[in-house]
Amino acid sequence: MGFKWLFICVPLGIGLDYLHVNDLIVFIISALAIIPLANLMGDATEEMSHSLGAAKGGLLNSTMGTVPDLIIGFFALQHGLIEMVKASITGAIIGNLLFGLGLSIFVGGVKNKTQLHFDRGVTHIYSSLLLLTTFGLIIPAVFEHSVESDIEISLNISIILLLIYMSSVVFTFSNSKATDHLEINNTFQHDVQSRVNFRPVIALIVAGIGLAFMSEIMTDAIGPTANVLGLTPIFAGVFLLAPIGMVSELINTVRFSRQNKFDISLALTLGSSTQIGLLVAPLLVFMGLAIGQNMDLLFSKFEVIAIILSVAAINHILHLGAVSWVSGPKLIGIYLMLGIAFYNIP
Repeated sequence: MGFKWLFICVPLGIGLDYLHVNDLIVFIISALAIIPLANLMGDATEEMSHSLGAAKGGLLNSTMGTVPDLIIGFFALQHGLIEMVKASITGAIIGNLLFGLGLSIFVGGVKNKTQLHFDRGVTHIYSSLLLLTTFGLIIPAVFEHSVESDIEISLNISIILLLIYMSSVVFTFSNSKATDHLEINNTFQHDVQSRVNFRPVIALIVAGIGLAFMSEIMTDAIGPTANVLGLTPIFAGVFLLAPIGMVSELINTVRFSRQNKFDISLALTLGSSTQIGLLVAPLLVFMGLAIGQNMDLLFSKFEVIAIILSVAAINHILHLGAVSWVSGPKLIGIYLMLGIAFYNIP
């Protein structure tokens, strides 16, 4: 709700782009315009998920939460910003794991003045999916091949990652069928109206169209903006492009943690990171193939190391089944240290 005033940036960004105003200004305004659109998409998805049950609703929320990343990545690929797109995938993964989760732990721990408890079984599932995602990014990076082989290997690994994602979806649906059926039956009278309510569907369509327009404008301006600021494509992807797509998830993560619903907050951050690796990255590889861009999964060794360190830090923090607020600044500190290292990459 607090971001509604940013909708003014949508027509403003379109107008500034049409008038060919300075690229830095266009980038800032269009990036600000994406924030309320992504938030609108998140609100609409949450409203739609109420009639699906907890598990299916959570899956819908985390899946639709990656749509802004996918749209932004697609238009960046159209502009030939392949290295920046790959860096944005890295940035989305480590941003959710380190900054998003770190901030939610800190805020939730301080607000509730207690340790934050969670289901270790759920974190174990996400940890294994994150490990598989990491393997999918390590394998192309540690072996040197020709360009043709890189593309072929990336396509094959993308297929495997998508199959893993589909199997996790099947697992979620099969294990939640009885529980979700009971939840929906118990609240049937209250849910009938929401099932025939087209408001969230319309909001989802409007947000998607708006995101497409503003993402194209933003990605058109981000290359010149990075040059003006003296930023490398990798740093721009990790710390400019990626955070814009994860704003809505970050807001919801902190909100649930403040309400002492850390299980939901944890599921959002870990779920988003796994879906970036298992769904968004493979789809961007296929999108690149469709539009003639050589998008692959050959990430730089430093990007791979950053993801490995992030996954290791998360597994270490979450292995006891409860966390205190002091773990939050630790994760944020790792994120900032990685930022310093990324900034100084030649």
